[in-house]
Amino acid sequence: MENLFLTTKDNTRIAINYYNKNRDEVVIIAPGWCMTKDSKAFLEIAQEFNKKYDVISLDFRGHGKSKGFYTFSAKEILDLSCVVDFAKKYQKIYLVGFSLGANICLIYAAQDKSISKVIAISPACDFNKIENQMHKKAAWGETIKKFELSRFLSIRPCVVPYKKIKPIDIIKKIEAPTLFVAGKKDPTVHFWHTEKLYQETICKKEFKIYKNGFHAEDLFLHYREDFTTTCYSWLSN
Repeated sequence: MENLFLTTKDNTRIAINYYNKNRDEVVIIAPGWCMTKDSKAFLEIAQEFNKKYDVISLDFRGHGKSKGFYTFSAKEILDLSCVVDFAKKYQKIYLVGFSLGANICLIYAAQDKSISKVIAISPACDFNKIENQMHKKAAWGETIKKFELSRFLSIRPCVVPYKKIKPIDIIKKIEAPTLFVAGKKDPTVHFWHTEKLYQETICKKEFKIYKNGFHAEDLFLHYREDFTTTCYSWLSN
């Protein structure tokens, strides 16, 4: 695995982990808010996908080893864009996003028709409609389990309220086959967000629901075998 830096069009340095086995297909992993490519969960996710594909996992701006400040999906499209440009040598490029990382993947796929397939795990149809449920045990309980001090200290949110693209407004523009994955008991981005995006999508699509599942990477951590089998099946068919 190589640790590399790329530069966005607005001159922000973006850190990536590059798992290169000289395959023809690459999976780009996009973590959500407050998660990084080097967090334990995302190292495990990258290693799992690397069993079948080359993998690029990134730190969005304001996270981990990347520079800048996190804008909650407003400018992170530039981060993903420079990673996709780096990956253009591959025959097929797959985007796998978690939470706000899934939002960014959907927005990007609506603009770039070179993306082969998308997997969106726990995306929100509209950032401004995400319910704040951190007071609930289901939310903070899972957060505590994943707590990593170094990751937490690396997070740098932007205080400027940039205008954000709503995934629900662009979802019909996506042509790449898209798999939606959500937990029915998600306390962070309620299930209805992902369900609504799935319903409005007009490209080839599927919806995987975990009836007792929570949020984003929790679905991998709690249902690892089924989750990875579902993703492999989607990407290979």
